Amino acid sequence: MIGLTVNTRPVKASVEPRTHLADFLRDNLNLTGTHLGCEHGVCGACTLLLDDMPARSCITYAVACDGARVTTIEGLDNDEIATELRAAFTREHALQCGYCTPGMLIAARDIVLRLPTSDEHSVRVGMSGNLCRCTGYVGIVRAVRTVIDQRRERGITPIPGGGRQALGPAGSGNATNPVVSETTARAAAKTETPDQISVAMAIPNFTPAKVFEDQFTVAFPPAKVFDMLGDVAQVAACLPGTSLIGTPTPERVEGMIRVKLGPISANFRGAARIERVPEDLTGRIVGMGSDQRSRSSTQGEIRYRLVPIEQGAATRVELSIGYSLKGMLAQIARDGLVRDLAARLTADFARNLDRHLSGVPVDGAADGSQDLNGVSLLIGLLRRRVQETIRRIWGR
Repeated sequence: MIGLTVNTRPVKASVEPRTHLADFLRDNLNLTGTHLGCEHGVCGACTLLLDDMPARSCITYAVACDGARVTTIEGLDNDEIATELRAAFTREHALQCGYCTPGMLIAARDIVLRLPTSDEHSVRVGMSGNLCRCTGYVGIVRAVRTVIDQRRERGITPIPGGGRQALGPAGSGNATNPVVSETTARAAAKTETPDQISVAMAIPNFTPAKVFEDQFTVAFPPAKVFDMLGDVAQVAACLPGTSLIGTPTPERVEGMIRVKLGPISANFRGAARIERVPEDLTGRIVGMGSDQRSRSSTQGEIRYRLVPIEQGAATRVELSIGYSLKGMLAQIARDGLVRDLAARLTADFARNLDRHLSGVPVDGAADGSQDLNGVSLLIGLLRRRVQETIRRIWGR
């Protein structure tokens, strides 16, 4: 008896130890999109995602995948990258008989996630484990390169290693003590990789999908507030859930923001470009990041302007916040919810900023020790909604 999650659906079944995963999916679950070719792990037609990593299902025993997440080509109907690849395969004539196509699409999706650029040699090497008897591969390579170029032009960063953290047999991500490779350990110990630096240095402008305004006041002169906002480490210390990666510069910063919303947690890692105009006391921060677990990516822009009030003794900070969100998290990020949560986050930042300027220690430093806890934010949001409803009912 084994238990799997197949295309997000829990499945329990009794199988013989000799049953291969491909046969189990096709014969027991009628998921015939997984094709069988050589049945020796050579042709790649049976490729699927096992714990989000490509694997050969014709040489993987079903019992070895107990507890694993299995995603077949049927489970990628609404996947963003797979949708773009299907359109590109059609446009570039990258399929004929179609027998190898399911495995091709899944292998290509992994390449699109990993490669920073559409280098033809790297694409051909990455696709060399999937054989095609019809096309000659020219259209396939062209389609994959097109999708990579389009996503990088939109500011979607690659995920080094495709999210791989450990090496081992298929389904080994469920092991109690996964084996971490020496190469992976060394890469994780590095502060920055050349690919990450090049991406961060070329953060593009974009048109936000949603924009909203906010403001707050602090009891300090604009010049002092502007100087403090120029210190990236101090700003990060005031923003819950934020941690810095490497050493920031006045123009560029790399970091991570951790968000927890009940059972959902996301670690958005990315970079930001910083622009400041001292003469006008204005600034702009343009950033982008991605979360490996949810396969979600975001772009954000914050514009701020400092306005002196109370004869210059205090400052009103006017904000314009714009963002675009793609991937799984975009399905739950409704406009009203994002707006209310951002307002609460702005209030927390304003309070921490005031404490920092006053010389009072801030709860949670730039090491990210204070997470952005969506549960507490939602509780505050619900409390305010209830209060507003009561005021409307009673007319006051």
